[in-house]
Formats: sequence, C-alpha cells, structure tokens
Amino acid sequence: MNPILGRSGAAALVAVVASAGALAQQSPRPEQLIKWRQSAFQVVAWNNGRIKASLEGTYNKEEVVKAANTIAAIANGGLGSLFAPGTDRGKGWHDTNAKPELFQDGNSRHVGELALNFAKEASELARVAAAGDAASVKEQFGKVNRTCKACHDDFRAKD
Repeated sequence: MNPILGRSGAAALVAVVASAGALAQQSPRPEQLIKWRQSAFQVVAWNNGRIKASLEGTYNKEEVVKAANTIAAIANGGLGSLFAPGTDRGKGWHDTNAKPELFQDGNSRHVGELALNFAKEASELARVAAAGDAASVKEQFGKVNRTCKACHDDFRAKD
C-alpha cells in the first residue's frame, strides 16, 4: 500500500489510470470527455467537502486522509487529457463551464502551470493529512483551494 495515497487513494488512482488507458485505445466523443472531467471534479468537490466538514467539526484524521488521498490521485491522474480539442463547448452531465480561452494555444503554458500547482499542493495535502495535525491540514487545504480558485478565475465560466 502506498503510504501517501493509502488504500482509497490508490484505488482512485487505478481508476484514473485505467481511464487514461481507455483514452489511449479509443477516441472518445467530446461529450464523453466532458462527462468524465465533470465527474472527476465532482469527486474532488465532494472530498473537499469531507475535509472542510472535518476541519469545522470534530477532526477525523481517517476521513481527512481518505479524502486528501483521493484528491491527490485525481490531481495527479492526467486530468489534462480530458480537456482535448472539441471539448471547449458541449455537454457532459451538463453544459461545460470551461471557457474557450482554456483551449487556446497561447494559454497552454499557463494552464499547465495551474495543473502542476494543483497536483503539487494536492500531493502535499495527502502528505500533511497522513501526519494528522489538523492545523497543518487546514493551512495546506487552503493552498489546495487557492489552486482551484486560480484556475476557475481564469478558465471557468461563471454559473
């Protein structure tokens, strides 16, 4: 078992890697890619909620570790492949919220930096969560959320 990812995080990582393998073998329709990325971000949001609830209530290290490992697995699991050409508009579970600017060649470096920062901070959250100090988790959780906000500010259409 991976000491950083844990059992639940490793399972999530296997699912993401398997999905990436499926992507390499076939060319999914843009609607399917949009659905997959919407699903991945819903799982991230749900796990963010689990961490937030623990930080605001009775701290539960085990729940925080599971949630942090899942977020780290998704952040490091190749999300970029779900933003393929043709997925700048369309519908997955709902209409995509990605701004067309996200897909412009001139923004690829910035998008890559945002994605790497999310992966780095999510991995650090998993490491910090394993140590079990709620104050450190809260600080690192804020860093992860700032990486999400940075990308949303630049590349997610307002609801």
